[in-house]
Amino acid sequence: MPTRAYRAGGPGLLALALLLFLAAAARDGLDAWVEATALPPLVPETSVEVRARDGSLLRAFTVSDGRWRLAPGPVDPLFVRMLVASEDKRFYRHAGIDPLAMLRAAGQAALNGRVVSGGSTLTMQVARLLEDSGTGRLRGKLRQIRLALALERRLDKARILELYLQLAPYGGNLEGVRAASLAYFGKEPRRLTAAQAALLVALPQSPEARRPDRAPEAARAARGRVLDRMARAGLLARDRIAAARAEPVPTARRDFPSLAPHLSQRLRSAAPLRQVHETTLDAALQASLEALAARAVRFAGDRLSVAILVADHRTGEILASVGAADWTSDARAGFVDMTQALRSPGSTLKPFVYGLAFDDGLAHPETLIEDRPAAFGNYAPQNFDRSFRGTLPVREALQLSLNIPAVALTEAVGPARLLAALERAGARPVVPGGQPGLAVALGGLGISLQDLVQAYAALARLGRPVRLSALPGGAGALAQPLFAPEAAWQVADILAGLAPPPNAPRGRLAYKTGTSYGHRDALAVGFDGRHVAGVWMGRADGTPVPGAFGGDMAAPVLFELFGRLAPALTPLPPPPRATLIVPNARLPQPLQRFRPRGALFSAAAPGAPEVAFPPDGAELALTRGALVVKVRNGAPPFTWLANGAPVVLAGRARESAIPLEGPGFVTLSVIDAQGRSAAVTVALR
Repeated sequence: MPTRAYRAGGPGLLALALLLFLAAAARDGLDAWVEATALPPLVPETSVEVRARDGSLLRAFTVSDGRWRLAPGPVDPLFVRMLVASEDKRFYRHAGIDPLAMLRAAGQAALNGRVVSGGSTLTMQVARLLEDSGTGRLRGKLRQIRLALALERRLDKARILELYLQLAPYGGNLEGVRAASLAYFGKEPRRLTAAQAALLVALPQSPEARRPDRAPEAARAARGRVLDRMARAGLLARDRIAAARAEPVPTARRDFPSLAPHLSQRLRSAAPLRQVHETTLDAALQASLEALAARAVRFAGDRLSVAILVADHRTGEILASVGAADWTSDARAGFVDMTQALRSPGSTLKPFVYGLAFDDGLAHPETLIEDRPAAFGNYAPQNFDRSFRGTLPVREALQLSLNIPAVALTEAVGPARLLAALERAGARPVVPGGQPGLAVALGGLGISLQDLVQAYAALARLGRPVRLSALPGGAGALAQPLFAPEAAWQVADILAGLAPPPNAPRGRLAYKTGTSYGHRDALAVGFDGRHVAGVWMGRADGTPVPGAFGGDMAAPVLFELFGRLAPALTPLPPPPRATLIVPNARLPQPLQRFRPRGALFSAAAPGAPEVAFPPDGAELALTRGALVVKVRNGAPPFTWLANGAPVVLAGRARESAIPLEGPGFVTLSVIDAQGRSAAVTVALR
């Protein structure tokens, strides 16, 4: 019996063994076939993006073929659940193809005589999108199946889904859910309503026929079918389905963000291989100031332009950069970034001249100075209004922006010192001919608006320069101070005393206006305790703008700009402890009336004081933060100055201990009761 049973079952076992062998061979062959699949590039080209400080999109550029295809980003989980439920229920369980879905699609096609539903999985759709292949040919379908199986072996489900979200077509030149959400809803897809998610699920199946901007009814119907499937699947409650059906379908395509176009183009040109450019810009402020710039020139002719730069001077981060009133306008030369163009600063450099004079002990805000016709060699400057005020305080001379006192102070401190101060502030001024003359104080050089704002940031920071940058980590404090904190505060205090333009909000905004020769440039630069900003107005080609003045044109824009920065101005800092705040009558006699440096520190007068100790050029060590100084000759009382700042007032002793900070160089000056003086420079260690 056992022998007969074995013989009877022999052929069946052989057949089973053969079947198993063939199945194994087929499996191995399929494995080899899938393993040998040549994959297309799995990193599609994406749009270059420029982003604001909060990560929002400032500007994007199309890819090389003109399509909008953005890098992946956060997507609302509801959209993902709706996509999988509608397009590929078993996405997370199959290995690239869904045999059940294919059988269902084939059966429906046989019963209806036409294709009712597709059997493609999301992975197969990704395969088609990666190779831009069709769906109607058997050869193409087999290629998609093979590629889908290969993708599932080499990528995880999250990456496959990410590729779909990046490549799915949405009509026209839109690809990917981010591009579609921005174009149709004006927002990133991280938060979508049920109606928006359903529309984005429906569009890729027939992107041109269902485009909401061209076929809103077809789009509404396709969205409704997705919502029906969600209702049947129990994915959404009835009230949410009803609300989604009632939500309007977008009927127009929105423009992609194009904020800060000049800065964006500069960043892209500087790093052409970088896909994402992070910035410190505030997107809402940037949009607001671009609108302000456009409004400022709307009724001022078709050639006028405007540039605006705003920074947080505490950190150096640039918050907004407007290069032109309208970057698309050829008439306004909108393609020129006027925050970077070299232009004459007009009178906006005068505060730095005064700061240097205060720092050197040549003047004080209450010092009297002459505004009378004067010649400086062959140079005879005139005031803008061709009139003269006679004797007046230095404070008033700066507030009135008088030219003759500014040139007199420039002669005293030296024009090269002014250029050196600007360079210490991080600016890059350009002087015609390379040799600075006295005219630099009145705008006789070229400087960009960004560099000018950077120099004013040093004033706002009490003489401590900071590098401005729109790149995260690019800003930072610079090493060398502009001048002493006391001098910087005195300048800021004078500028804060300027009356604001008519109808402008009142507040302690320190600002200065400027108008270049021939009315080519109108400027206003200012700061409060937190922000520094500059406004330039003019024609990009440098032709005159008749009647243009910084106070009339640029200053109102500056004040409105600060009104958009915050509800109220941030207070300016209090005066440093060593600041001398006294009326003119209580100033040391040499500071009561301005005299050039040579007259102030001349030792030629008989009986003039001499610094007996320390000797000029000595290197000394401080004892308990103080230095003993001695004076011979001269008539008491004596006033001692350290780097222009009074340290001993009306002292009758010929020996004094003065407080100093080291290390570094310090110029010590002594002035007697008759105004005669002497000075030495020593090094402290």
